[in-house]
Amino acid sequence: MKSQDSAGGTRYELAYDGKGELVYDDQEAGPLPAKCVPGDSEEELPVRGNWGGKLDFIFGCVSYAVGLGNVWRFPYLAYENGGGAFLVPFFISIVLCGIPLFVMEVSIGQYLNTGGIGIWNLVPMFKGVGYASMTMIGLSNIYYIVLIAYTLYYFVASFSSPLPWENCGNDWNTITCVSLRENRTSLNRTDGTSSVREYWDIKVLGITSGLHEMGELRSELVVYLLIAWVLVYMVIWKGLHQSGKIIWCTALFPYLILLILFTRGVTLEGASEGLLFYLKPDWSKLREPKVWIAAGTQVLFSYGIGIGANVALGSYNKYNHNFYKDSLIVCAICSGTSLFAGLVIFSVLGHMAHVQGKEVAEVARSGPGLAFLAYPEVVVQLPWASAWAILFFLMLIVLGIDSQFCTVEALVTGLVDEFATILRPHRRLFTLGIVCLQFALGLPIVTQGGMYIFQLMDFFSASGVSLCTVVLFEIVGFSYIYGASRIYENIEDMIGFRPNRFYVFCWLVAAPVVILGMLLFYLIEHEPLTYSDTYVYPWWGEAIGWCMALASIIWIPLYALYFLCSTPGTFLERIKKGVTPQVVPRKVQEGTPTSEESVTMDNPITSAQLLLRPEKV
Repeated sequence: MKSQDSAGGTRYELAYDGKGELVYDDQEAGPLPAKCVPGDSEEELPVRGNWGGKLDFIFGCVSYAVGLGNVWRFPYLAYENGGGAFLVPFFISIVLCGIPLFVMEVSIGQYLNTGGIGIWNLVPMFKGVGYASMTMIGLSNIYYIVLIAYTLYYFVASFSSPLPWENCGNDWNTITCVSLRENRTSLNRTDGTSSVREYWDIKVLGITSGLHEMGELRSELVVYLLIAWVLVYMVIWKGLHQSGKIIWCTALFPYLILLILFTRGVTLEGASEGLLFYLKPDWSKLREPKVWIAAGTQVLFSYGIGIGANVALGSYNKYNHNFYKDSLIVCAICSGTSLFAGLVIFSVLGHMAHVQGKEVAEVARSGPGLAFLAYPEVVVQLPWASAWAILFFLMLIVLGIDSQFCTVEALVTGLVDEFATILRPHRRLFTLGIVCLQFALGLPIVTQGGMYIFQLMDFFSASGVSLCTVVLFEIVGFSYIYGASRIYENIEDMIGFRPNRFYVFCWLVAAPVVILGMLLFYLIEHEPLTYSDTYVYPWWGEAIGWCMALASIIWIPLYALYFLCSTPGTFLERIKKGVTPQVVPRKVQEGTPTSEESVTMDNPITSAQLLLRPEKV
């Protein structure tokens, strides 16, 4: 029961049952965190809900973790950083950072049954880290979905025969256009532009000369962007945890297409050269720091560390769900998908290089360049070109949209849980508002100069310095201030056993060292941002980028300062309150109290002890 103590603090009437378990004394209300959070009315707030099936969490995590980066970023990083040798730093980063941090985030979300902001009630002064995560994920939602709009554009165009980027002579082509159907001599001309490049630059983007010239909105891209956001809203309007079967389909479907593309790819002439180029190890690369940084960065991207999505997905688990086993499965699937996607991509790139009489290195590209330049060139060389293009772009749509489901859900969950009294009764309307706002903010990216904004946001807003800074503070807050040993105890309380103590070592030593090294590397080795190796961003463009990075980082010191200024007591008392958990632990068992105890949320000693199992207090 909730009441006020003499000092105005929120109180909850809790009791220990006969088994020593702490229970909420209003049994009809159900588990406390599902009904209310400190300061909310138990009668007014709807139930938060859980995943509907045992496998929904796994498929939700796979939908989020396995995205466009697995297909178009990892293969390029691997070949650029030593081929098969890149797997050494990649798997070391997975073991030291990826899996331990993934497990930590999911466990805290499940333990507290709340989103990316609410979890910081464990370390109240660090709640700015939660707001920083929400800022990063909000910014990434704005530009990431534009990739889906581009992909929808190509998907629709793929139903044409011949493919619109196959030949010159269209109204958007220039006199220097070189058709892919021409001979190899024409393809190797240095004074011409391929029909694929002109389709992308002129027909799709209508790209301008630089960031200073934004141009007009691309009407078709606006429509496809709207369609993408409508698809996202249709899935998450009730909450992603209530869309389990949809997640199953979106998680599994890309693997079917990858398998089909792989089967076709390895049978193409020249595929073996592409695969050899992808896998052949260059051990000398391991001496270069940038290779290790690239591996660590890819792990953070791939596992979605630091932006609150893993926390949100884990928060919909039941208290005793074995998230640890599921987390290992998800991490294995994510890494395996990256490796397999590399086989698919480089088998077809090998064929493309063979047909054009080039080296694989000359045709290999990363990111949007792979999806909208390299692969469209490949499919033109194949029989049934339209069918292969449709399959490829459909796979990219599903990979992109299911990741977007989860990131938007993470943003909504984080805010709704933090401001539950206001937002939870109106979650559907609030979700619609978030979707509309982010659609509007994404419109500048679908102007003629929008690709320059996209590149800027991709580089600064939710990666590099901003991501490493947030992850580093996350590790400090949870591992050092709240305590790695406490997290270890909480995990045991949920799943009934203790994972290997190696996780504690990673939380306390390995992960912070790796992340700090990455952060220093980004700061020291920063180079001016370029687009397509020809356009160098002006100084004011870089300044806008750094403002995007600071937009998330600034929450951390500002909230800490706000907490210290608004909390009563001496400076040391404020610090003590700032590092003392201020939450009611989530419990699942209900029983008849044998003794009552009033728990004051503002009592630092009691509230901290509550986070341990009763027998350990």
